[in-house]
Amino acid sequence: MKRTTSRRTFLSDTSWIVGGSLLLPGLLTAHQSCAQQESKKLGIALVGLGSYSANQLAPALQETKDCYLAGIVTGTPSKEEEWAKKYNIPQKNIYNYQNFDSIANNKDIDIVYVVLPIAMHKEFTIRAAQAGKHVICEKPMALNAAECQQMIDACKKANRMLSIGYRLHFEPYNQEMMRLGQQKVYGAVKTIDTANGFTYGGDPNAWRLKKALAGGGGLMDMGVYCVQGARYTVGEEPIYVTAREEKTRPELFKEVDETVYFDLEFPGGTIAHGISSYNKSFSYLKAKAERGWFDLTRAFPYRGLEGATIDGPMKFDAHVNQQARQMDDFAQCVKYNKPTRVPGEEGMKDMKVIDAIYRSIASGKREKV
Repeated sequence: MKRTTSRRTFLSDTSWIVGGSLLLPGLLTAHQSCAQQESKKLGIALVGLGSYSANQLAPALQETKDCYLAGIVTGTPSKEEEWAKKYNIPQKNIYNYQNFDSIANNKDIDIVYVVLPIAMHKEFTIRAAQAGKHVICEKPMALNAAECQQMIDACKKANRMLSIGYRLHFEPYNQEMMRLGQQKVYGAVKTIDTANGFTYGGDPNAWRLKKALAGGGGLMDMGVYCVQGARYTVGEEPIYVTAREEKTRPELFKEVDETVYFDLEFPGGTIAHGISSYNKSFSYLKAKAERGWFDLTRAFPYRGLEGATIDGPMKFDAHVNQQARQMDDFAQCVKYNKPTRVPGEEGMKDMKVIDAIYRSIASGKREKV
């Protein structure tokens, strides 16, 4: 049901009827229906119970107001028992990758959140939409832009909403970067410097190091934040990229990129210099404009962000639950049939840039996005 008036306005507009004992059943039924819809929490099923689901999404779903953890999908039987006990998930809401499609018959689950290796995003987004569920897909959206388009088309065909897990669109420091850049508070942005990475010290056999599963390395995993940050700070889409790759540990990064340096050229003249890495630890997003600068020195973590402008420090709550805000917002979009601010098209724009970066690495030339 599309919400066309607030509950407060509705009560105000109809109070004279109730007060005068002239009860109109149709109006009261509509009022009750709206109230029920406002109070209903939508059920989310997490598909893939890796570290992000376990340490971020599931805890965040204990804080959400418009949605809750209703179900899980996992290929590991031991996790079924563990999660069911920890989060009081009924057996009928627990699925594996083989019986996943039967989720179509489960009225408890409204939204499926795909948190799998990137190579599996397309399949499970499409299967979820075909099962009649709205979808959140974690970033990067897919292995390439062509897969993104297939996912978008499938969700539209099924008349289901698709959102990408861009938590920073709901985080105040990054929202301020968007405002300052897009509204040209300090004039047009001339340059952006952004980097995101960490020194990988995990399992050498992890899926993130397998090209078939991850699509790439530090660029796909960490660089997507830099591409996003540059795009939403400027408010434009880059038209050309130039990139190069560096490997200091080729024995570990046999199949995927370790560190990538890239330059993005925007139509308004902004140049963004980006670095993604699995061998360097940093996280920043810095902009220089005609009349000043503004930056985040801790731009992309889950908590504890820091930023400033030429006029002084940014002062926001650095510890908001980004994931809870993100999921609540999408639940509201579903309930009230309003567009999400981070649809599949947003994920595809990032992948078009990343595709061009990989083409530039391969060709050694400036490539058009």
